[in-house]
Formats: sequence, structure tokens, C-alpha cells
Amino acid sequence: MVQIIAGVKGKGKTKHLLDKANTAVKECTGSIVYLDKSSKHMYELNNKIRLINVKEYPISSCEGFVGFICGIISQDHDLEMMFLDSFLRLASLEGEDISEVITTLENIGEKYHVTFVLSVSMDKEMLPENAQKDVIIAL
Repeated sequence: MVQIIAGVKGKGKTKHLLDKANTAVKECTGSIVYLDKSSKHMYELNNKIRLINVKEYPISSCEGFVGFICGIISQDHDLEMMFLDSFLRLASLEGEDISEVITTLENIGEKYHVTFVLSVSMDKEMLPENAQKDVIIAL
């Protein structure tokens, strides 16, 4: 499953994502991973959430990013949720069409029972059709 928090830069998507991650800890029985472009939010996350600074790894393409996610999933069979802050930047998709990657994440989530929660720096109306149905918060 894919859930999207959409809104232009500076609208507070990260705060909603952090709140959702910290709330999920109380409800999830599996593990939770939070992917970000830095370690800046380390102290805002519950210590049961694994924070991964994606910029520490040599990921330069969308395909590489999807492979990175699959690698995380393959190493943690209890993984239940992944939170992806600044999704467009992490996945090297700024200014690109994200519809194919959304479909790929939906398929991965369904196969491995992982919920992906993405913060996407775009207005809901600017998202592709297959992503608009996944928007849970539009700022």
C-alpha cells in the first residue's frame, strides 16, 4: 500500500510524516523504517524507528532507489512500514513522471505486506492519476 502526503515545499509535510511514524510505533507489530536525506530528524523519531540517511549511499537513479528499498525489505522480514521523507529527491525523481515508481511501490508493498508513506513536494492536482488516489493528506 502507498499513502502520500502531498504539498509544495514548506507546507509542513515532514511534521505530518514524523507524527504518523511516531503514532505507527504504537500500532505496528513489525518494524518501521524512516528514510530521509539527512539524520536531522533523528531525535524527533521514536527510538524504535530505524532512521536511514539515504544520502550516505551511492544512489543516483530511480531504479537504484527501488533496488535500495528492496534490499531493506529483503533484510527485514518483519518490516511493516516505510516512511519516505522528500520522496522526489530520495528517488531522483525531481521534475520526472512518478507514476511508474508509484505502481512499482504498490506492487512491492502488496507482495511483501509493507505500507509506504511518502511525502511528495507537489500539489495533489499535479500528481499523476494513479498517485492521486493514494493521497491521505493534501497541504
